[in-house]
Amino acid sequence: MSSLPARFNFAEHLFALNRGRAARTAYIDDRGTLSYGQLEDRARRLAAALKAAGLRREERVLLLMLDGNDWPVSFLGCLYAGIVPVAVNTLLTPDDYAYMLDHSRAQAVLVSGALLPTLQDAMARGGHEVQTLFVSQPPGPLPEGAQAFEAALAAAEPLPAPALTASDDPGFWLYSSGSTGKPKGTVHTHANLWWTAELYGKPVLGLTEDDVCFSAAKMYFAYGLGNALTFPLSVGATVVLMAERPTPDATFRRWVEHQPTVFFGAPTGFAGMLASPKLPAREAVALRMCSSAGEALPGEIAQRFKAHFGCEIIDGIGSTEMLHVFISNRPGDVRYGTTGKPVDGYEIELRGEDGRPVADGEVGDLYIRGPSSALMYWCNREKSRDTFQGGWTKSGDKYTRDADGYFTYAGRSDDMLKVSGIYVSPFEVEATLMQHPAVLEAAVIGKEDAEGLTKTKAFVVLKDGAAATEDELKAFVKERLAPYKYPRFLEFVSELPKTATGKIQRFRLREREKQA
Repeated sequence: MSSLPARFNFAEHLFALNRGRAARTAYIDDRGTLSYGQLEDRARRLAAALKAAGLRREERVLLLMLDGNDWPVSFLGCLYAGIVPVAVNTLLTPDDYAYMLDHSRAQAVLVSGALLPTLQDAMARGGHEVQTLFVSQPPGPLPEGAQAFEAALAAAEPLPAPALTASDDPGFWLYSSGSTGKPKGTVHTHANLWWTAELYGKPVLGLTEDDVCFSAAKMYFAYGLGNALTFPLSVGATVVLMAERPTPDATFRRWVEHQPTVFFGAPTGFAGMLASPKLPAREAVALRMCSSAGEALPGEIAQRFKAHFGCEIIDGIGSTEMLHVFISNRPGDVRYGTTGKPVDGYEIELRGEDGRPVADGEVGDLYIRGPSSALMYWCNREKSRDTFQGGWTKSGDKYTRDADGYFTYAGRSDDMLKVSGIYVSPFEVEATLMQHPAVLEAAVIGKEDAEGLTKTKAFVVLKDGAAATEDELKAFVKERLAPYKYPRFLEFVSELPKTATGKIQRFRLREREKQA
C-alpha cells in the first residue's frame, strides 16, 4: 500500500485521477447528468465562490442538501478550497439544525431550496449567525444575503489551484445519528477518504469504471458518502443519485431505468423490497452485487434476495467514527448471518469487561484500529477519550468470533440482555422471528418480570395481510434457539421507532415500557 504525500487534497486527488475521463458521466440525478469534467469545473467554481464570500481555510460550511448533482459539487468544492463541509441529515428538525449551526460555528450554509424554510426556522431559533447562504434550486425569492447556487458558480472563475492541505488536516465533519443524546461532530481528515477507497472500495467491492453505483443510504451518512462519492469516483464509475426517500417503488424505478450494477442498502430496506408485490424480475435489472451495512443483515433476508436476483449481498459493519466498513463478507466468500472477516488494513479485538481479549465464541466489546479513524468529536473531550483510545476506536457493538475468523453481531453494548445470567443477543432473537413468513420486522428489548428478573420482550410488525399469534411466534423461536432465548413477552405493533438511517431505536421501546 503506497503512502500519501505530505501535501494531499482529496478533491484534487479525485480530479487528477479522472481528467482522462472528462466526457464520461460521473453522476445521474433526477434533473440530468454531470460529467467528470463538469464535476471538476463546478466544484472549483464553488471553491472560488466560497473564498469570494469571505470564507477561510478550515472554517466550516453546513451542507444541508438533498442527494443530487449539486451535493458532490458542494462537498468537493469545499475540500478543494480547504474549507470544511459539515454534512448533515436532511430529515432533522429546526432545533437540530440550530444546535449544529452553533456547535460547528458554520460560517456559511449550502442548502437545497426545498429545505430552506426549515433552515430559516433553525437560524431564527439559534444565536449563531452565518455569513452567507448558497441555495440550490431556490423555490422563490431568496432571503437577504443569500445567493443562488447556479448564479454563484456562473459568476466565479474556477479556483486555479487547490488549498495546500495535509493528509491529516481536518477535511470534513459528519454528525453521529444521535440515537442517544446530542449528535456528536465527528472530525475526519482528507486522508480518511483515501484510505476507505484503498482498503475497502477497490479490493473488497472490486468496483471498476464500468460499474453504475446506486446507494439507498444518503450521502450525508458515512456509509452513503463512500458508496456514492469516495469509491465510485476513485475508479471512474457512474453514480445514480435520488433525492426522494428510498422506498421500494422509488428504488425499483432506478434499478430498471438506470440499470445500476452495484446497489448499497440496509437490512430494513432489503426486507421491505422483498415484501413488495412490485419486486422486479431478475431479468429486469443489472445487479451484479449488493452491499449492506448500518445494522446486521439477517441471513434469511440475504438468502431470499440471492434466490430471486442471483446476486450476493455483501454484509459489513462500519461506523461514523471509522468512516466506512472495517469487517465484511467478500464476493464469493459470504457466510450468511455473519458480518464476515476484518478488512485488510484494520485490526479487530473483542474485549471482555476486564478489558482483555475474549476467546472465540465468547461475546466481547468491539474495538478497531485502522487508518480511517476520526480525529475526535468536536468540543467533546469526555466522549472523545471514551471512544478514541490510543490507536483503538471503541465501537459500542458486541460481537463474537468463530474458530474460522468470522465475526457475528451480538447487539449494541447497551442493548445486550442478560437472562438467567447468560447474555442474549436481541439481534439473534429478532433474526429468528423474521424467518417466520408472517413477520416483516421485529425488535427485542429486556423487560422485568413480576420478580424483577430480566426477560426478553419482542415487538413485532406483521406483513400486510399476514396473521400470527403470540403463542405461535414464541413456539417458532423456541424451536430454533436455546429455550431461554425465546421472548417471554410479545406485542404486535404497526411500526418500530427508527433513526433517520433506518436503525431501530430500542432505547425508545425501553422508555415506553418504563412509562407503561
